[in-house]
Amino acid sequence: MISSLKKAWQKHRLKDPKYAYLFEPYQGDEVVVLDTETTGMDPRKDEVLSIGAVKVRGNRILLSEAFEAWLKPKGKISEESIKIHGIRRVDLERGEEPEAVIPRLLDFVGNRPLAGYYIRFDQRMLSAYTRKILGVDLPNELIELSEMYYRRYRKSSPHEFVDLKFDTIMETLDLPRLGKHDALNDAVMSALIYLKLKTMPEYKGAFS
Repeated sequence: MISSLKKAWQKHRLKDPKYAYLFEPYQGDEVVVLDTETTGMDPRKDEVLSIGAVKVRGNRILLSEAFEAWLKPKGKISEESIKIHGIRRVDLERGEEPEAVIPRLLDFVGNRPLAGYYIRFDQRMLSAYTRKILGVDLPNELIELSEMYYRRYRKSSPHEFVDLKFDTIMETLDLPRLGKHDALNDAVMSALIYLKLKTMPEYKGAFS
């Protein structure tokens, strides 16, 4: 979570006052579950190819309000990368410039908390764009699903292994897998994880 001091400094650097509300405390009951597909794992040089996000209100996933977008990459995308992400050439061809996509994403997310599987990575990747467009990192509160899972499935000793792989979490929670691997489907599956975990008590063992 971004510190209050850093948040104040970021707000001071904001290029467009229209987005000052992003730094205000969220008062509602919704969470946005988000996923990105990227060309790699380094926010300094890699790019976001697609973004998928859904809102969760109470115990419902608002699929009718889902967000999905493809970004036009500046660099060349290898065939191997396309195979890994399942992104087709036609998806990249209809990709938009980040300057068109990011404002729509910010309008969709607002100042709601962002949840996801390794959501800090997604936040860092998207912040590379928001810094260029708005002068600031994405300031939303983050909810990490793997941490939620760990706090519920950790063992009696901190040295015992807890498998935090996405597939393992889905299997353990007995959740359905969606066939197509893309950012939106991954966001929907992550939303299912979030809903299941938030109803479960955290482990109260000898260590905390």
